[in-house]
Amino acid sequence: MGVHGFGTHQLRNLARLAAAGRIELVAVADPQPPVPCAVPPSAAVYAGLDDLLPATRNLDLVIVATPIQTHAPLALAALATDADLYLEKPPVASLADFNRLCAAAQESGRGVQIGFQSLGWHALEAISELLAAGTIGTLEGISATGRWVRDRAYYKRSRWAGKRSINGVDVVDGVATNPLAHAVATALRIAGARTVADVASVETELYRANDIESDDTSVIRIRTATGLPITCALTICASESVEPFVTLQGSAGTAVFHYTEDRLSIETAAGRTEQAYGRDDLTENLLAHRAAGVPLTSSLLDSGAFMLVLEAIRTAPLPAPIDPAHVRWEGDGDAAHAVVPGVEEALERAGRQHATFSELGLPWAAAAPVAFGLPAS
Repeated sequence: MGVHGFGTHQLRNLARLAAAGRIELVAVADPQPPVPCAVPPSAAVYAGLDDLLPATRNLDLVIVATPIQTHAPLALAALATDADLYLEKPPVASLADFNRLCAAAQESGRGVQIGFQSLGWHALEAISELLAAGTIGTLEGISATGRWVRDRAYYKRSRWAGKRSINGVDVVDGVATNPLAHAVATALRIAGARTVADVASVETELYRANDIESDDTSVIRIRTATGLPITCALTICASESVEPFVTLQGSAGTAVFHYTEDRLSIETAAGRTEQAYGRDDLTENLLAHRAAGVPLTSSLLDSGAFMLVLEAIRTAPLPAPIDPAHVRWEGDGDAAHAVVPGVEEALERAGRQHATFSELGLPWAAAAPVAFGLPAS
């Protein structure tokens, strides 16, 4: 379901699996027809999942790669069949929908994989091993740093882009919940924070330089149930895009995971090493789960910690607009993008000190961190 946007990536991956004899793509659904040659001629094309499901029997797998606000109803419809479900990130747009989806998944007995592709990377196993071995000493904190560039066209590509809600329906399309959501999810996984019970507190400080509803420059400060601090400092208002990374701060060294490049560097008193790793495909993992009970790499329940972060952002006050005096625009027309001068250094300091922008005393940071009240366990 959903053959445009990130759905095009899913179609390419399914074509690879089909060529290997692993799957057969039997049907797709999207209100906008697929582009020519995007799906095999044998695949039926429908306008929506409500049309596809009654007409398509014996499905093994349903993939939902649609706008955030549609995830909950489409996922619930898919779980009413005998198929397992691959649901793109973020899972849903509220903690209440997450709880409903978890209940439906438990009742159906079906597997639900969430599309946090970074969780399939083998470097995570290496990180677990280095922590167990004490290579960087005692883990004292984790930071996630992301600085990307997104132009005006990015926010014009769809009616839900940059929205907190549409007609009362939650969307929560902010920097930490969509473009750089993998940074948050990867930091949580490294910290061992998977479920709702693994998070003790979440604080948010949200800003926007663009003329949007949601945040584009933010600090999310998390403390796990074991007391470990995680600080995610993220923006799409950088001067240039740099691959995001997660830093492990140890008492005897640091490890930096560049998760989009599968690259892990370790620095201790003994020197610096760097190694690249491979990754597992989440769709293949879900097929193996269905066939042989292999554990899911990115299960629905294991996205509970991330959903607490999303809920904290959803319920926070509106992002504070950054004073135009502290914003520089580069480019023309729809290719123009906002730049917050000095934001790169601010992100580094926030992660290193586990501080918010206002605590760092940045001239444009007028907001104060907002603590999210966690649901009772």
